[in-house]
Amino acid sequence: MERESFENEDIAKILSEHFVSIKVDREERPDVDKVYMTFIQASQGGGGWPMSVFLTPELEPFLGGTYFPPEDHFNRPGFPTILRSIAKQWEKDEQGIRQKSAKVMAALQQMVEVASDEGEGPPGLNCVQKAYQALKAREDKQYGGFGSAPKFPQPVILGFLLKFYARYIGSEMGQSALDMVLVCLRAMNNGGIHDHIGQGFHRYSTDELWHVPHFEKMLYDQAQLACVYLDAYQITHEEIFASVARDILLYVSRDLTDEEGGFYAAEDADSFPLASSEQKKEGAFCVWTEGEISSLLSSPLPSSSLTVADLFCHHYGVKSGGNVPSHKDPHGELSGQNVLIVRGSVEETANHFQLSVPVTVELLSKARDQLAQARRDRPKPLRDNKLVTSWNGLAISAFARGYQVLDEQDYLERALKALILYETSSTFRCLVGSVEVPTERALVC
Repeated sequence: MERESFENEDIAKILSEHFVSIKVDREERPDVDKVYMTFIQASQGGGGWPMSVFLTPELEPFLGGTYFPPEDHFNRPGFPTILRSIAKQWEKDEQGIRQKSAKVMAALQQMVEVASDEGEGPPGLNCVQKAYQALKAREDKQYGGFGSAPKFPQPVILGFLLKFYARYIGSEMGQSALDMVLVCLRAMNNGGIHDHIGQGFHRYSTDELWHVPHFEKMLYDQAQLACVYLDAYQITHEEIFASVARDILLYVSRDLTDEEGGFYAAEDADSFPLASSEQKKEGAFCVWTEGEISSLLSSPLPSSSLTVADLFCHHYGVKSGGNVPSHKDPHGELSGQNVLIVRGSVEETANHFQLSVPVTVELLSKARDQLAQARRDRPKPLRDNKLVTSWNGLAISAFARGYQVLDEQDYLERALKALILYETSSTFRCLVGSVEVPTERALVC
């Protein structure tokens, strides 16, 4: 939204005329983020970022949402339309909006203060079972995950279900909880939300298929997903889950690690398609045309007139005109491009090309390496170099768990190096009550 709306002169004019605009960094002010995210989740049934909230002068919210497009599109109002509508409503019924927002804040406060259904003390098992039943009702049995688009990885929910399985092992409920997790983990691994060339997972999927992602990558997603995949490996002993965990930790080690051992916060979704480009595009670093792949993977297949590109395109759903549906690309940034996504097994691909499975696995692996090498020549997305303490804690835990489960010494060394950085660093910036204590190094608490 920053590029599409906040830097748009026409939209900025509307904002300046009718509103006092305040931009908050949620990583530096998680306390502010928590208050208004609670409102968004309660009023919208879910939340996410970017988050736009409209407040009264008393800072009480009355309307909000996540992403708003810069123009009206597909029967969805654009940000300018929403701004004008709110300004008109405020002018017409300011007192009514103030009263409504005051009631909203009172209701949110009451939600926070409500005791559990067990009265005083910790929630009972019935609370845990109710949570399971609620998730079961929202399960997407066809594509994995919960609810409809947009779909987030939700590692905390997946972790809860694995613990639920461990508590009710041997029961129908327990097996159902495990099945929900495994279906979701496999779907995410195969989907476009997983970066098949550069490793790691993107922020969320814009569709229910896990196909077209929002291309941002967050440290806390990588850390928590690595732990969930490790847990799934320990339960099932299926090597695919260990492989995905290694994939995630490789990405964090290579692209999100500070030279002193800490872990960076995120990588941006947008980047320049070419070094000479003047305009960034979402996903430009990660997507491919069929022509690019055909040029890079032109070697012939064994005993065949076909090429490695034919094999790769079949396995990863690459199409000549691109594989991103137009309704998932409202600004045309992904036109003609392909987001790699696996819709069949390696065995199916091997059978289709009359190859053995080991040969197919080797060919696909070498092809991914070739594309990764080519991708290194592209302009990289910007990286958020903040070292957020809580997120680093998650990453330290993920590497420690990786060492524990996979016996990789490098994981232990990375966890210890980051831990020592935090134990010995004297340069922090943190919030003490409402007072910010600044320092030179952005280790944000």
